[in-house]
Amino acid sequence: MAAGYAELLRTRHAARLLAGTLVGRLPNATAAIAIVLFVRAEGGSYSLAGALAAVYGVANAVGQPLLGRAVDLYGQPRVQLPSAVVAALGMAWLAWAGTGSALVAYAAMVVAGFFSPPLEGGLRALWPSVLGDREDRVHAAYALDAVAQEIMYAVGPLIVTVSIALWSPAGALLLINALGVLGALSVVVSEPSRTWRSEPREAHWLGALRSPGLRALLGAFFFVGMALGSITVAASAYSDRNGGQAVYGWLMAALGLGALVGGVVYGARQWGGAPERRLRLLVALLALGYLPLLLTPGPVAMTALTALAGVFLAPTIACAFIVVDRHAPVGTVTEAFSWLVTFFGVGAAAGTAVAGPAVELGGTVTGFGVAGAGGAAALVVLTATQRILAAPGRSRTVTGSAAGLAEAAEGRLVGN
Repeated sequence: MAAGYAELLRTRHAARLLAGTLVGRLPNATAAIAIVLFVRAEGGSYSLAGALAAVYGVANAVGQPLLGRAVDLYGQPRVQLPSAVVAALGMAWLAWAGTGSALVAYAAMVVAGFFSPPLEGGLRALWPSVLGDREDRVHAAYALDAVAQEIMYAVGPLIVTVSIALWSPAGALLLINALGVLGALSVVVSEPSRTWRSEPREAHWLGALRSPGLRALLGAFFFVGMALGSITVAASAYSDRNGGQAVYGWLMAALGLGALVGGVVYGARQWGGAPERRLRLLVALLALGYLPLLLTPGPVAMTALTALAGVFLAPTIACAFIVVDRHAPVGTVTEAFSWLVTFFGVGAAAGTAVAGPAVELGGTVTGFGVAGAGGAAALVVLTATQRILAAPGRSRTVTGSAAGLAEAAEGRLVGN
């Protein structure tokens, strides 16, 4: 398994692009915790902290597909780096102005969230031109991408807390966003990013959303996100009755570890058959994995069940990347990937919002029931739309920039 990923990372530009993208996405991955800790340090209420984090999330959800469309139209360097700088300035504005004026704080969050660069979608658009024209290596890169995300979401909060301990909450905001700009800069000055060009696209106001298959996938992934978001609330409620925050930490770590293991195993082999059919199976297994959480046993057993619940998350995400690539209309691949990020994030926010009242009305079991219902709803959407998903557009795993294809033809890129 590790050998396969190591081979991918030895491909020219691959490690740099992956690392740059992860570092560039740190501000987005750590925004919620960094905003909450900063607001509390400034004497603001939990309500204000939550509201500012929510405004950031909504602005980010709106901005990602719009900036992704701009990347498809104008290229990566012209969009990614300027937007990273503006987003960092938004966070710096909050750090400088504080929370004395709620209007200023909200405005800063709108700027920081909306202009967060679509590095995630941009990386997936670059993989084909970096890795060549064999789908197996590109698909393995998608799996590696999903695994790396789990590592980032584990390490990011640690960087924030250490920065606060060594400096201050405002300093943590500045540091994280400075790192984000450096990560984006590392990506956009690389040769693959500079030479990448989207394929000519048909002018259409819906952009990537004109694809029925993509719309079906996005609908399903709203519910996948909802399931994941609800688990964080339900796990907190469980921990309150079974050992407190230490138990909550173990549960969240187990969920991430399960996803990490699942992603590594999934990416270690080649998979035959249509990815749309494989995605249905993975979502079904993901939904089944949430059901044992309803047992709410003791902390040790619950930690094991939470790890099991996470096993199929990264494989589901990695397979979804392939499906997006197959259904995105020509010339809209970055926008399409950005829409997936948006729907997943909005679904997670909805899951958090629904799970809170569910726990208050029916207890911890009901909270975990929301996760199971989200997984089941995602499977229903994929099943109901399987005929639409069975007719993908032309795959873009063999496309990329003209320069990238020319290099592949000359043998300068490592084939997959």
